[in-house]
Amino acid sequence: MPELPEVETIRRQLEPEVVGRRIESLEVLDARWTEPVPPADVERAVAGRRIEALDRRGKWLLMGLERGVWLVMHLRMTGNLVLTDADEDRFMRARIGLDDGRRLLFNDARRFGTGLVVPGTALDDYLSSRVGIEPLSEAFTPDALGELAAGRKAPLKSFLMMQSGIAGIGNIYADEALHRARLHPLSPAGSMRREHWEDLHEGIVETLEAGLSNGGASIDDYRDARGEEGSMQDEFLVYGREGEPCPGCGGPIRRIVISGRSSFFCPRCQTRLRRRRPRRPATRREPAER
Repeated sequence: MPELPEVETIRRQLEPEVVGRRIESLEVLDARWTEPVPPADVERAVAGRRIEALDRRGKWLLMGLERGVWLVMHLRMTGNLVLTDADEDRFMRARIGLDDGRRLLFNDARRFGTGLVVPGTALDDYLSSRVGIEPLSEAFTPDALGELAAGRKAPLKSFLMMQSGIAGIGNIYADEALHRARLHPLSPAGSMRREHWEDLHEGIVETLEAGLSNGGASIDDYRDARGEEGSMQDEFLVYGREGEPCPGCGGPIRRIVISGRSSFFCPRCQTRLRRRRPRRPATRREPAER
């Protein structure tokens, strides 16, 4: 699934190419792309408008159009958004024709990706319940991470993938961040102390920045906006490396399943924290009789 580095790579590549261009047409070739809204409604709302901005929140790609309209797209598991001169692609679900003759193709083999139109006045409300704090923003600090984790019993792996908490982290980058932080993926999120907040914060930021530097990870269907593969898969420390030596200690990397997702970690390097029990209030002792 494209995660923050993949979506941000696409955004950075497309922004100088499409901002200022006018959308001549939008053709929705798969009605699932706009459900529950009829494709024709989305097509009419977008056609003829100039692209004024291309933003990202978490894994969402946001195309700001003139007159206060946003085309909000989610790549889901296998979506790609490619800028090309071609008319079609094998897995094309939607085609955006630009005024310079080029096209933006939304390709998606598994058909889970979506596109919908949201008025600018409703965009924040739409995203607020779906997208949490941006992990590469100034607002994301060790203290902010600690506040999000406080009292949570969920495993750290599941906690990191919850988009309403920290936006943009999925299966791959959660494993990589936890290895950098030397924390076991099954540790309860609320078991962390300050030193763990700091280590995990650093691990998250380093992992996402590495993903960006390498243009994302192409282990399945991901391609960037130019149709090219990323190279982050060549830099993985643990993800997909079951049985291979850990880069830290040399011990074998293990694979387990957490919340239905494969999780890779080093049992030697990554400490499993225990749930912190709430402190009991001190009982008041009655004075002894004299």
